[in-house]
Amino acid sequence: MDNKTKIDVVALPGDGTGPEVMAQGLRVLAAACAKANVQYDVEEIACGGQYYLEHGSRDWPEGAEERCASADVLLLGAVGWPDDKGAPVTMANGRMAGWSPVIGNRTRLDLYANVRPVKLLPGVCHRVHGARKRVWHDDKVDMVIVRENTEGLYAGIGGAVPSVGTAQLATDVRVITRKSSERVIRYAFELAKRRGRGAPKDGKKRVTCIVKDNVLRGCKLFAEVFREVGEQYPDIEKDVAIVDAFTQWLVGQPEYYDVCVTTNMFGDIVTDLASVLQGGMGMAVGCNIGDKHAMFEPIHGSAPRHAGKDKVNPMAMILAVAESLRWVGEQKGIASLAPAADAIDEAVRAVLLRGEPLTYDVVGEEKAAPMSVVTDAILEHI
Repeated sequence: MDNKTKIDVVALPGDGTGPEVMAQGLRVLAAACAKANVQYDVEEIACGGQYYLEHGSRDWPEGAEERCASADVLLLGAVGWPDDKGAPVTMANGRMAGWSPVIGNRTRLDLYANVRPVKLLPGVCHRVHGARKRVWHDDKVDMVIVRENTEGLYAGIGGAVPSVGTAQLATDVRVITRKSSERVIRYAFELAKRRGRGAPKDGKKRVTCIVKDNVLRGCKLFAEVFREVGEQYPDIEKDVAIVDAFTQWLVGQPEYYDVCVTTNMFGDIVTDLASVLQGGMGMAVGCNIGDKHAMFEPIHGSAPRHAGKDKVNPMAMILAVAESLRWVGEQKGIASLAPAADAIDEAVRAVLLRGEPLTYDVVGEEKAAPMSVVTDAILEHI
């Protein structure tokens, strides 16, 4: 078959529950590609803390960087494994084992936009409090948070000053550039143009810039670029929010937000908070997108305590597969992949509306079904 109608997938299962959710995601990938009549190849590359402990020098194999660069699309499970003290395994260079497939891919492949859809699906309870009150409508929480993904506090510039072997001072340099700010802000405005109804509260297409520009110089630059780019989108409302105030508004009035854009560390924090509004990490998808490459993942961690129990929610991984198919279908001009991705979304929604089978994070331990059984139900609908 012509390579233009065949997709090349690299899967990075990672640590803990990462390989388990990846296995479920690949089952759904197979069903969706069959529905779309599209052939695909998958190569799995081991990576993360467990790989590092076994091999001792790297957190993934030689040649993995090049293989990721040659793939049409990347799928990531989750990385991170505890050492004997319970802290994440750290490599000799001081980085967490698992840095290469995550931060490394983001920087090497220039995946500058971290895109996090935040939508409360029908039948899911939000996680603002302990009660499990299922929500049968989804008109209050429907936004996308776009996070700059290659610089900021994750630029990797900094160090520690030791004194008699014990660090007494540590620095992390926050890097904000006009180029990176402009392209991620433009991505957010273009996304707002494409999205359907606008903010749930009033239907307005709106982009909110999340900064701390009353204090931080990097945020002053980011906000300045936001205003400059925003002038080119007169039909989209512009909004600026100080990050600490934004956190309370996000919880108190999520219906006001349509598309939000922010810097790397702020985005990392507020998107995890936003996931609470959509039912927790088991429902939350992360899309790392560049102009030529993309990597898709559930945003939950590796959850070592749950590894091997067929327990955790596979839906975030499955929904990440759907997002990956939309992206690669558009990149390669394979029209049948978008409806296949829609079929995945509709199948997840159908299982949620039916109310079973669902994992413990959605319905509690007493009613919980195994991860693989949830995937079985989704596959039936696909």
